[in-house]
Amino acid sequence: MPYTAKIIRLNADADPSLLGVQLGRLCIYRQVPVADVAHALDVTKVAVYRWFSGKRDVSKHLRERVLAYYRSTLPPA
Repeated sequence: MPYTAKIIRLNADADPSLLGVQLGRLCIYRQVPVADVAHALDVTKVAVYRWFSGKRDVSKHLRERVLAYYRSTLPPA
């Protein structure tokens, strides 16, 4: 399992309106490793963990890139 109980708990307790928290929930559910997310978005793993935990939200200049990644990670309808 790529996620610790701590990051799962932090994500579950975080503000669900934040894009980074939403992305975290999806990635945790789909077992997408943080390293893969960071590489795909050209950010650090630390940034991804901060988003997933709700400590920081996705910055404005990355928002469109993250939204595109989020949509591509969603399961087919």
